[in-house]
Amino acid sequence: MSVTARQIRARYSADTITVYQAYSPQIGAPAVAAGWFVAPFKRDRMTWIKPSFLWMMYRCGWATKPGQEHVLAVEITRAGFEWALARACLSHYDRQLYENKADWSRQLKTSPARVQWDPERSLQLQALPYRSLQLGLSGEAVDRYVDEWTVENHRHHPHRPRHPRTAEDRRPPGSGSPRAGRTRLPAGRPAPATD
Repeated sequence: MSVTARQIRARYSADTITVYQAYSPQIGAPAVAAGWFVAPFKRDRMTWIKPSFLWMMYRCGWATKPGQEHVLAVEITRAGFEWALARACLSHYDRQLYENKADWSRQLKTSPARVQWDPERSLQLQALPYRSLQLGLSGEAVDRYVDEWTVENHRHHPHRPRHPRTAEDRRPPGSGSPRAGRTRLPAGRPAPATD
């Protein structure tokens, strides 16, 4: 099976897409309790959303890295997600997409969203030969994300125990049989994006 070099892998429906974010307990716990982002979440900082669950697990080390122990699954509108994509700028200069570096730099400074493509990950968190999307939101995009796009209360992702009690609890889903690990993950698949 051939996989395109860049794709948005996500859990989605016709109207929504689930994105993941990892936070410290100080930010994640109040967000889960309130059902949306509340202080100390800061709107004036860029916030990165990741549609790929496995890339999120790579980034946060299966929720074991300091400051990334609370993984939130946030269901947002497809319309909001596509709004951000339509207004995004690549996080790095690409001469095939931008006339020159100065034009790219100007667009980067004014864009409310940033696109970054990182290697997708296997259950063992090894890099795969294709890339998944990370979408950085700032300014107006963060406000829309928090106030308009969220359609379901934030929740801790159930695939990582909050308080591991045994060695088995601390193991990520892929540390045993790959087939058994896959059945414990959210169903992500390539998501079509509109032009």
